[in-house]
Amino acid sequence: MSPPVPVSVGVLASGGGSNLQALLDAEADPDWPARIAVVVSNRADAGALERARRHGRAAVLLPRRKDQPREVHDQALVQALRAHGVQWVCLAGYMLLVTPVLLQAFPDRVLNIHPALLPAFPGLHGQAQALHHGVRVAGATVHLVDGGCDTGPIVCQGAVPVLPGDDEAALSARILRVEHRLYPMALRWAAEGRLRVEGRRVQVDLPAGEATSLWDPAP
Repeated sequence: MSPPVPVSVGVLASGGGSNLQALLDAEADPDWPARIAVVVSNRADAGALERARRHGRAAVLLPRRKDQPREVHDQALVQALRAHGVQWVCLAGYMLLVTPVLLQAFPDRVLNIHPALLPAFPGLHGQAQALHHGVRVAGATVHLVDGGCDTGPIVCQGAVPVLPGDDEAALSARILRVEHRLYPMALRWAAEGRLRVEGRRVQVDLPAGEATSLWDPAP
């Protein structure tokens, strides 16, 4: 029997693409159920585009003009994703808010990773927000994208301690290590059809020995 065809994934990124790299690295597993088909960025200097090229994946630059409505940009984005047969979309440090144009093209099939334990600290600089509020535990969240800013149903979360003397850079590095574990985990569940949206909640048909949360106590 032939192995199942991997689910085709499009990744949207505006920066260096370390979470993109974590998803690419996960494909080394011979049973991995997804394959990144295309990486799209709004920035010409995004390191994510070069990562895509190094791995033999399509890399598409799609800048958004300041005079261009977001919906028009997302129409072009949907065309680029569909041209590569994309079934799931992963936002990985994508610094543009997406519109219903994208969300309706991929209903309940757009994932995002955010460096905070949502619903706390949505938006920019979640790590700095956490430090400002003096939390003792911080982390990252993978969620389905809806029309709000980091408001979609939560798929999984990973937590880290906030240590004495932490600054934004130190806490960000600790959270990023968790992100690189969380995102492949969530994408695998998505590609295997294990996610079920019920209102505000995502139910996950978990493989044996897995959980929708993790804790990384290492400094």
